[in-house]
Amino acid sequence: MKHPLLPLSETMHYILLALREPLHGYAIMKKIERMSQGTVILAPGTLYGAIDNLNKHGWIEPVLGGSGRRKVYRITDKGREVLNIEQQRLRHILSLYERSEEDEKI
Repeated sequence: MKHPLLPLSETMHYILLALREPLHGYAIMKKIERMSQGTVILAPGTLYGAIDNLNKHGWIEPVLGGSGRRKVYRITDKGREVLNIEQQRLRHILSLYERSEEDEKI
């Protein structure tokens, strides 16, 4: 799958991973902060811009029947496919770190 948003940014990785369970915006920010052990703190503008992009591409979707003003989102099957593609790409990159320089000589 070749897509203009691939490879994913760090922000998009975290949002898609967080939305494996339905969450609203503030809960997404807090979950990402926990997942990253406090190293990633998203500003609301960054989060909502990314949510708009991910929703537009069909990688996340609003959950119907959310309570109050808060919009709840979850990852779609298409979004899970994107995460799988990215996971494979990152595994390959990590495998390159594990190879010795001797393996790289022709």
